[in-house]
Amino acid sequence: MFRAVARIFRTPDLRRKIGFTLGIVALFRLGSFIPAPFVDYGNVQACIASNDGTTGLYELVNLFSGGALLQLSVFALGIMPYITSSIIVQLLRVVIPHFDTLHKEGQSGQAKLTQYTRYLTIALAILQSTTLITVARSGALFPSTSGAPECANLIIDPSWYATLLMVITMTAGTGLIMWMGELITERGVGNGMSLLIFTSIAATFPSALWGIQASQGFEVFLLVLAVGLVIMTAVVFVEQSQRRIPVQYAKRMVGRRTYGGNNTYIPIKVNMAGVVPVIFASSLLYLPALVGQFNQPAGGGAPSPWVQWISDNLTSGDNPLYMALYFLLIVGFTYFYVAITFNPEEVADNMKKYGGFIPGIRAGRPTAEYLDYVLTRVTLPGSLYLGFIALIPLIALATVGANANFPFGGASILIIVGVGLETVKQIDSQLQQRHYEGLLR
Repeated sequence: MFRAVARIFRTPDLRRKIGFTLGIVALFRLGSFIPAPFVDYGNVQACIASNDGTTGLYELVNLFSGGALLQLSVFALGIMPYITSSIIVQLLRVVIPHFDTLHKEGQSGQAKLTQYTRYLTIALAILQSTTLITVARSGALFPSTSGAPECANLIIDPSWYATLLMVITMTAGTGLIMWMGELITERGVGNGMSLLIFTSIAATFPSALWGIQASQGFEVFLLVLAVGLVIMTAVVFVEQSQRRIPVQYAKRMVGRRTYGGNNTYIPIKVNMAGVVPVIFASSLLYLPALVGQFNQPAGGGAPSPWVQWISDNLTSGDNPLYMALYFLLIVGFTYFYVAITFNPEEVADNMKKYGGFIPGIRAGRPTAEYLDYVLTRVTLPGSLYLGFIALIPLIALATVGANANFPFGGASILIIVGVGLETVKQIDSQLQQRHYEGLLR
């Protein structure tokens, strides 16, 4: 293993790519600590310190921004607008035929869809930055349990000019992050956007683990580390698991050349949906709490019965009803997302066009039905696995008192493992291209 790492740094091209990637990541982390204009940095830090690790409604965005959201920095929105716009553009392929046509056009169509994603990212960044600044000015950015008077005075200048400048700064920060991610993809190692998300989440690991050690003691800390290693091993195992459907291609003559006649397979992963269902379910469960927060009585009186019910059942992760809804939403969204991203009829038509068939299954409609049959049954354990992994932070919140950003579970562990495996595979392939022994054995 150490010899393989040494070979990486002895290869000039690979060493340059890794150095460039690390430099962009360092700039990304630096921007997460530079406050936006007219933000009282001292009050923000005092409010974070008194908040004791809880992040209220914005825990997912704060996790994906590496803590920059609650810092109100120039990179406060992080990569979240780009993630949201990518998912929206992908889902719109089902609704808008033009998007589906562009997807099938190959590289030129993909470039056009990427351009649409960029435009939508900037629009979402404007909307989200305006919402964030409005919430910060109202003093509702942090949970009301913090009780710090500094939380009501995070913005120095409440004028429209200051608000406009903050919105422009945060939107420009999102555009800069998007550009950084594309630079890493072109000139570095791995997928740039995924690596920036990986960096944001990994940056919260030390503080989350140290918070458990400080509040629960060294024995619980060691127990959490041991359980975390077991969970990480299980996640790697499931993420690498796939159902391989064998495919054979008939031989055909084109002029004097023979094409086909080879055997391959269609890999259907156990977790084909990735982390998207967890993001969907988390975002959907934030809506009732957000509606309830903006319907609190202005004078500080008793809230309405429905607002109180939402506050009691749909805002705390350790509530059984919240856990049950979260689990069911993840299972449902997994089937929904897999049905959108993998079209058995399209795969069957492509196989038939190029003379491919599954042994024992007729080409055409029977092949599509067989693929749908396998996909439905493989997705069931995948959806249950996603639901269980997503519940780990909530279980940790109820048992060891960890915050909702518990590192060994939820979206964080899925992204860390997935991006880590993909990046190591890319480095391994580049080593093997240069006739070296790879990282993976």
